[in-house]
Amino acid sequence: MSYAPENIRNVALLGHGNSGKTTLVENMLFMNGVIDRQGKVTDGNTVCDYDPEEIKRQVTVSLAVAPVEFGGCKINVLDCPGYFDFAGEVACALRAVEAGIILVTAKDGISVGAERSWKTLKDAGVPTFFCISKIDEEHGDYLTVLRALREKYGNSICPVTAPLSDGSGMIDVLTGVAYKVEGNKRIQCPIPESDQPAAAEMLANLTEAAAGATEELMEKYFATMTLEKDDIIAGVKLGVKDRSVIPVVGSCAATGIGTGAMLQAILDYVPAPVELDDIDPDGATAAFVFKTISDQFGKYSVLKVRSGKITADMPLYNVRTGANDRLGRLYTLCGKKTTEVRECCCGDIVAVGKMDWKTGDTISESARGEAFPPVAVAEPCYSMAIRPKTKGQDDKVAVGLARLGEEDISFTLVNNGETHQMVLSGAGDMQLDVLCAKLKSRFGVEVELVPAKVAYREKIKGKVEAHGRHKKQSGGSGQFGDVWIRFEPQEEQDDLIFAEEVFGGSVPKNFFPSVEKGLRNAVQKGVLAGYPLVGLKATLYDGSYHPVDSNDMAFQTAARLAYQDGIPKAKPTIMEPIGLLRVTIPDANLGDIMSDISSKRRGTVLGMSAEDGMQIVEAEVPLAEMSSYTIDLRSMTQGRGSFSCKFIRYEEAPANVQQKVIADAKAAAGE
Repeated sequence: MSYAPENIRNVALLGHGNSGKTTLVENMLFMNGVIDRQGKVTDGNTVCDYDPEEIKRQVTVSLAVAPVEFGGCKINVLDCPGYFDFAGEVACALRAVEAGIILVTAKDGISVGAERSWKTLKDAGVPTFFCISKIDEEHGDYLTVLRALREKYGNSICPVTAPLSDGSGMIDVLTGVAYKVEGNKRIQCPIPESDQPAAAEMLANLTEAAAGATEELMEKYFATMTLEKDDIIAGVKLGVKDRSVIPVVGSCAATGIGTGAMLQAILDYVPAPVELDDIDPDGATAAFVFKTISDQFGKYSVLKVRSGKITADMPLYNVRTGANDRLGRLYTLCGKKTTEVRECCCGDIVAVGKMDWKTGDTISESARGEAFPPVAVAEPCYSMAIRPKTKGQDDKVAVGLARLGEEDISFTLVNNGETHQMVLSGAGDMQLDVLCAKLKSRFGVEVELVPAKVAYREKIKGKVEAHGRHKKQSGGSGQFGDVWIRFEPQEEQDDLIFAEEVFGGSVPKNFFPSVEKGLRNAVQKGVLAGYPLVGLKATLYDGSYHPVDSNDMAFQTAARLAYQDGIPKAKPTIMEPIGLLRVTIPDANLGDIMSDISSKRRGTVLGMSAEDGMQIVEAEVPLAEMSSYTIDLRSMTQGRGSFSCKFIRYEEAPANVQQKVIADAKAAAGE
């Protein structure tokens, strides 16, 4: 069935893990006849959690799309992971929706995940709903959570559905009727007398919120102290669009209570894509790839059509690459199930199979089309070295992670030539664990994670003159090189500065480059722990040569011998990388965070500032002490804290740290 652009709605479900997002999608599909039996997360048979890792772990790890047909409209529901490690999936989802619905449970109230979801939607400027889920839970209280939402987020919080006091059904505040559920059918019923005062108060709040949308509605409201149903819908919709109204709905996805009223609220109050300024149904075709699915079911590029429409076999340009690609088949997705379609209208979501596109690509009628902004994902903050359990499978690991990177753009893999490790970086340990499990299940390669080595440096603090002499005679022409080199520290640059002060031709000029090359090779390995030596000035000031036996290799060797002789006498030291740490935390955690930085991390606090009700602490911290900070910070702040840490410079490590670095290097060399 095809839909007009004005009959499309796109919403994302966000919130803490285990708040009921996947179960709610499942109930939406069941209540509308898309599936004939409602699955359970614990049984591993839900539509949206179809990946083997999701079934095994019973948590959502990947964004999934499930379209629901309701009231003559198509609602694309995007089920987002709730665990913080998979926030990159949320960032992708928000590029395709006109509203986000944050789930908070009736028992637990405003969770950390809900708070983070609120900030994410606010920063993105995306209209927001709250859904108070699991209203059937023991000790669950819809009204208590509603009051908590109002206390935290103000009078913009506005209930549009609410459960009956006996929990048997849901009140639709706007229509003034209640609904109960029998099987997968909604049965309309009158609001019990005991619930009518609460329903009337909520309608008054809803009417007042709608009246504030325009001067015309405000005048109507002051004239009669009421508004017509259509006026309320129009006013609330405008308020939702500019985030001055935050509707609240209730839900019990296990029984279906509230699901129909929620879907109606989505139709009434969520802007259709064509009601937004940057969506143009009459323009040239343009779409944005907000998600890539690359698994055992095939590769699909999932698009949000932003302008015009897309049809099967249509030629379109990838603005990033300039390639002209003819589309193959088009599909709508419902979890892993694909249904072929012939076209997709503006504002809708469609999947295209077997295209060489990446998440973030803009697809356009013209190669000169303007690219949409890429998906903004947080910089990875948790790193581990990854290696195969079976030697010789490094390429297999790299290829597998490259494939996994097609569907998850939030992690990075860097082959560190200095430490000889492949370093996998993501949002946390759970994300990396899932990636390792997928490498095994999809690509047949078992891996292990070990701490990533820190890229230390070595430097000298003293000045020394050293002699290097290489003489070798083995029949025929021999080798001879003889140099005197002055080594001293310099602060101009990390790279070696080579100079010469040779007088009288004791070392011919044509061997100067050989001496420099020998030294540049030598500084790649320091004398303490084998780390590169930086900030060195080497001055060739004397030496000797043989007219027959001297050559390039002989002087390279002589230079290396001088380095090995002189550097240990020049007060060598270990330099450790220092990062600028920026931690955002609630006020209550300030003392613990500052203590942790100074005592556990060997850091120095530079200053503090306040922003959006949070404290921001800036500090300089050795990167060697930051490997577990992602996990530790979550523990200290119950998930409310976030941080960034960027390398700024190297500085001399304390003596005890140097001893450990040297001991570790010797142990590694002996393996």
